[in-house]
Amino acid sequence: MPANLTPDFHNADKAFKEAKTDEERLAALEEMLRTIPKHKGTEKMQADIKRRISKIKLIQESKSGKKGFSYHVDKEGAGQVALVGGPNTGKSQLLKSLTKAEPMIAPYPFTTSIPMPGMMAFEDVKIQLIDLPPFSPEHTETWLPEVVRAANAILFVVSLTGMPEQDIEFVTEKLEQYKIRMVKEVDPSVPFNISQKRTILLCNMLDGPSAMDNFEVLEELYGSQFDMLAVSALDGTNLDVLRRAVFDLLRIIRIYPKEPGKQVDRSTPPYTIPRDSTLIDFAGAVHKDFLNLKYARLWGEGAKFDGQTINRDQILYDGNVVELHL
Repeated sequence: MPANLTPDFHNADKAFKEAKTDEERLAALEEMLRTIPKHKGTEKMQADIKRRISKIKLIQESKSGKKGFSYHVDKEGAGQVALVGGPNTGKSQLLKSLTKAEPMIAPYPFTTSIPMPGMMAFEDVKIQLIDLPPFSPEHTETWLPEVVRAANAILFVVSLTGMPEQDIEFVTEKLEQYKIRMVKEVDPSVPFNISQKRTILLCNMLDGPSAMDNFEVLEELYGSQFDMLAVSALDGTNLDVLRRAVFDLLRIIRIYPKEPGKQVDRSTPPYTIPRDSTLIDFAGAVHKDFLNLKYARLWGEGAKFDGQTINRDQILYDGNVVELHL
């Protein structure tokens, strides 16, 4: 089976060959693994990329010795989103209000000292949120940037009742030092050693005095740099809007498999795959055996009529129902 490698993969491969440091090589390999088509024809290539990633990480660990330690949070659900921000911005309250997690909440800084995950429901999927210690001029955990780098996206939380401009400038600069860039959209022209993370600037504490006035000022200052949303984690204002915004931030779609001759089983979670995925991408996500499918039928957006027979390179859309035939 041909590999059908994408332009994004070839760009990452070029960046890997031109990399001069382990950090640059690791960033390029991770991008290669992210962009490589997932099917039988690339299984050996995927295994080789994973082997090289593991080798570089082992080298990095051996170099670090006993100088520090790191945290790793296993990804769960449809995606992993890091809650990033300065002290006392309400990240822990946000996690509690959106998930079933029970983080410690207190009116003083540095309450959160380790990553705290929780699963946020959006309609019929769940998305993992991770509450993190703050980025602060007083103290920033050395392992913090690597947890952010591993996440799929960022909720950059600031307080509308504090000094959000200072937090925005400090956190942005701090992440840039670690080659992590918060963006509206990923720019393919940016070098692969820069880890671009789609970000929402989440302005919390909308229930506070003059909060909306402060939000309008921030929109003028940072609206061109970030997608922005004002919420109150305490009273719940706009949290349902936030759930949808986080799902959209991940750039994923939901696909519902259907067995021939049966109705769609809505009691089980749908498959989530990247936007612009094709039928063969979905088939590979279900099971590698389906990479040899004979044909498929489609319901929903993109179909000329319900149950239309589609080819392997058919683009899928959020909410599509697909019936696979071997």
